[in-house]
Amino acid sequence: MENSDQTLTSPLSDSARNSTPLLALTVAWHPDLDRVGEQFIATGDAGELPLSRFLPLFSRPEKDSLALGHGGISREPVLIVRDADDGIEIRPPASRMVVEVNGREIRSPVRYTREDVDAGIILGLGRTVLVCLHWMRRLPKNNPVPGFLGAGDAAIKTRDLIRQAAAGEGSVLLLGETGTGKEVAACAIHALGKRAAAPLITVNMAALNESLAAADLFGAAKGSYTGAHAARGGFFAEAENATLFLDEIGNTPAAVQPMLLRVLENGEYRPVGSQRVQHSSARLIAATDQDLYGDNFNQALLRRLESFVIHIPPLRARREDIGLLMANLLRSSTEAVGAALPTTLAGQFLAYHWPGNIRQLSHVLKRALSALQLGETPAFHSLVDAPALRVSHGGRPIVEVEAGAKVAEENAEAPPPVRKKLADITEQDVLEAMERQHWYIQGAATALGISRPSMYKLLEAHPQIRRPEQIAAEEIRRSLEASAGDWERCAAALKTPAEALRRHLRGLGLGG
Repeated sequence: MENSDQTLTSPLSDSARNSTPLLALTVAWHPDLDRVGEQFIATGDAGELPLSRFLPLFSRPEKDSLALGHGGISREPVLIVRDADDGIEIRPPASRMVVEVNGREIRSPVRYTREDVDAGIILGLGRTVLVCLHWMRRLPKNNPVPGFLGAGDAAIKTRDLIRQAAAGEGSVLLLGETGTGKEVAACAIHALGKRAAAPLITVNMAALNESLAAADLFGAAKGSYTGAHAARGGFFAEAENATLFLDEIGNTPAAVQPMLLRVLENGEYRPVGSQRVQHSSARLIAATDQDLYGDNFNQALLRRLESFVIHIPPLRARREDIGLLMANLLRSSTEAVGAALPTTLAGQFLAYHWPGNIRQLSHVLKRALSALQLGETPAFHSLVDAPALRVSHGGRPIVEVEAGAKVAEENAEAPPPVRKKLADITEQDVLEAMERQHWYIQGAATALGISRPSMYKLLEAHPQIRRPEQIAAEEIRRSLEASAGDWERCAAALKTPAEALRRHLRGLGLGG
């Protein structure tokens, strides 16, 4: 049973998965990046849909409609034929235009099932424009949410849920794989809510020292533990009348979980060593990429957290949004100056399954742009550090085994890393893993074959790696300036985890 079968969800109306969906065409790549994300929604259940230089007209909500209009696209249309079973047949035109489906050139009609369209089909026109064929189960709408981009119905639904959560004051639980944008969603809920003028206090629960976690969260009285020379406030006190974001809630120390439950039940907590009960007015948002429905997490606490649950969809379920995310990253990237992304390479980005989701997409795109700036055209499989190129074709992965040769494979996922003992991992192993993974803890933990909490223990004991709070603010400012404001480069220079540095930069008022 999946988490979604057990959690309470918000009362947002949604079409059933087995209802008749609308066939959508979303511009996934275009020489004019401003066109990426435009859509055409077919209203008929079956029939022929012509796709050419002049038809159909693509648009965004509340924007004018335009044809693709590019000279590399034939006037003779590609015909997309939908049958009564929601199967799709793609018929190339009688022209010299190259038509590709998921990176494979076609010269005769090919057919796809309803499930194939569910996964998203990338249609290439004249090696210049890429269009994603996919289903829509809701109409496009103008419901912007800070930082959360997407034109497909998964993104539209998620933005609606974020807005709905922001309107309330109850706790919110964000569930989703690593890199899907849970922190973006948390920031948006806060920014759109009634407490937007107050700070958002972010706590990484996996980074808390287990013996001091209660004091970090709830504060401590003077003399309550060795080294407590004065009373101290905790994160809950800091978040008075504000929002407290507990990231990686699944890694909360077991001893602290009942304390969190009490705060959620009646707002009360007691600082360590104090006889006085205090009351919290903080609004709680929690997030995790873990399964909370096992024996390792307090189920009563879970029931309190899940009063409003938002599942952040993985990128592989949002293929129609990949191009839009890439275009946005290109606009904001200094590496994009003078480095145009070839359409063939863009098509490989669109077809990949992105196990690391948006975070991985961002890193790989930066590596591609860096290579292009040097005049190199990088091989996609080298960018993703994969032994073979995995793309989606007909709803199944494809593996590139040699140049020009592709074979379908039912289970192309890489095998899970072999679990290792902490005692077998050297300080040099830890340092190299962090460097290879651009100072992202989850990536380094996966590369080393250990859990994220174990990775934190190794980082805590490492003589060369520092927490951002241990680094003088002036040293951080100098390093950030030397890194031209790029906090990821700054993290590498300072030898500190990237995500923790970004949060610390916000606290210092330096962005991030």
